[in-house]
Amino acid sequence: QVQLVESGGGLVQAGGSLRLSCAASGNIFSRDPMGWFHKAPGKQRELVGTLTNGGSTDYADSVKGRFTISRDNAKNTMDLQMNSLKPEDTGVYYCNYNRTNPFTRDVEFDYWGQGTQVTVSS
Repeated sequence: QVQLVESGGGLVQAGGSLRLSCAASGNIFSRDPMGWFHKAPGKQRELVGTLTNGGSTDYADSVKGRFTISRDNAKNTMDLQMNSLKPEDTGVYYCNYNRTNPFTRDVEFDYWGQGTQVTVSS
């Protein structure tokens, strides 16, 4: 089992910054990718960015140049540094962990945290 707990959300003015953290516990493997997702009010949950075992990152176009994902495999944590925040960044941010098959690398299970609320005022 895997447990993911997000923290760091809050209220910030447009143009400000926030740093979200995700603490993972249980059977965590550094080979497995992790990522952040965003659910804006009234919209579906969407990908913010992912971080693979090799250290490569992939970001949604809407956050490129503003958000940065980092991971500490020794501590089983993942952070999301959010700069130049916009009102449209408001919503709940979820941490995601993909359990993959070590041989095929197929995703076998998705784990999610409960989310942390971010509100950006204009």
